[in-house]
Amino acid sequence: MIVRDQKPSVAVLLFAVKGSIIPAIWPKVLFTVLVSTLVLLTHGTVFNFHMVLTPVPFTLWGLTLAICLGFRNTVAYQRFWEARTFLGELAMASRNLARQLGSLLPRATPSQRLAVAGQLLGFIHLVRDQLRGLAPGADAQRWLEVGTLAPVDPPQGANVALRRLAEGVMNLATETGASDMVKVQLDQQLCTLTHALSGCEKIKLTPIPFPYILMMHRVVHIYCLLLPFCLVDSIGWFTPFAVCVLAYMFFGLDALGDQIANPFDTQPNALPLDAICRQVEINVLELLGEPAPAPLQPVAGVLL
Repeated sequence: MIVRDQKPSVAVLLFAVKGSIIPAIWPKVLFTVLVSTLVLLTHGTVFNFHMVLTPVPFTLWGLTLAICLGFRNTVAYQRFWEARTFLGELAMASRNLARQLGSLLPRATPSQRLAVAGQLLGFIHLVRDQLRGLAPGADAQRWLEVGTLAPVDPPQGANVALRRLAEGVMNLATETGASDMVKVQLDQQLCTLTHALSGCEKIKLTPIPFPYILMMHRVVHIYCLLLPFCLVDSIGWFTPFAVCVLAYMFFGLDALGDQIANPFDTQPNALPLDAICRQVEINVLELLGEPAPAPLQPVAGVLL
């Protein structure tokens, strides 16, 4: 996730490259500018045929394209925000479960609580790795060892870890003589973890239909490549600059929609799963009275 000051300066807004969409689209924009420059130098003539395109169809195409891009980006941001909501549920349920280990299970020893916390944090890191399509990382393995669990392999790593977490929580509740009402309250947090994991998997496994994305890509490219033939006779040498601005807008919206439609990716505009997992670690360990690590800091304006 791109992290910037709440009130960036005008210079940052106008000239910042790091953290913008420019690194993802500059080859396309540059190619479009080169094409518009060639059209300008040839005065819109292709094989001795002067192509004259009036602004009327481009106005209609541009309006339709803007509406379609806006709709696609709205859908993409809904996926982004829904993913963040499910991750928030994971964090909330983790805090509640860690808090209840102390308040509802007072007979549990600190080592027993830490073992359950290790299972919980191992599950959280497995969720991150699974959503990114990665094998269980060092963080997950480390916390699973704290929770006295064997490493769990994908693709059902997080699901299996959740089952083992539930077994560990209920076994600890039984060993410490907890009542059925306490077990129900603990199970409610486990159900929230299950709901959040299922929601994240739903987003991960249900992308925006590819034909719709393909159509947007094609129409944006065709529009930007034909645009110089419409402008060259009316604005002349200003054509490459105008095409550059419009290409930046349309290609930028297209690329931005692609990035936020995959909120669990490692793109700069994706969700900071590493930072969220670290914050869950901090919250859980603080609630158990254990030493906690420092929060992750953005690197070059990007928080992973």
